[in-house]
Parts: sequence; C-alpha cells; structure tokens
Amino acid sequence: MNVWLVAATVLLAGLVPCGWVLLRAQLLDGLVALELSSTLVTLVLVLLAEGFHRSSYFTLPLALSGLGFIGALVYVRFLGGRGF
Repeated sequence: MNVWLVAATVLLAGLVPCGWVLLRAQLLDGLVALELSSTLVTLVLVLLAEGFHRSSYFTLPLALSGLGFIGALVYVRFLGGRGF
C-alpha cells in the first residue's frame, strides 16, 4: 500500500458527510453536497490511478469531471421551479 492509496481512502471518508447532507438538507444544500461529492470521487479516482500505476485509469476521472458539472446543471434545471 502506498501513499496514493492511503490518500484515496482518506478522501473516501469525506463522502459520508456529503451523503448525510444529501439526504437531510434542503435542495440548495443538497446541490452543494452533490458537487462536492463529484469532486471528491474524481480526486479519489485520480489517486487510485496513480496508486496502481495505470495511465489508462485516468480516462474515467477526466470524463467524470466534465459530467459532474453537466449533471449539476441538469439538476438545477429540473428542480429550479420548486423555489430554492
């Protein structure tokens, strides 16, 4: 186990508070938690790719970084009429 895998494990623990906020908070706070969890998952995947020394594993975090932002825009579009 190297330092990259340890860092990925530590960042995965940060998803627990994000999930709690997603389940319990209002819509706008949930959107912020969704964006933070998308960023954390992207960083975890980059750290795992570096930890396993596989350059082909970097493709998924690159795609996720763009799709996370687009997903948040779709989320706001469909829930925008509910009065944030």
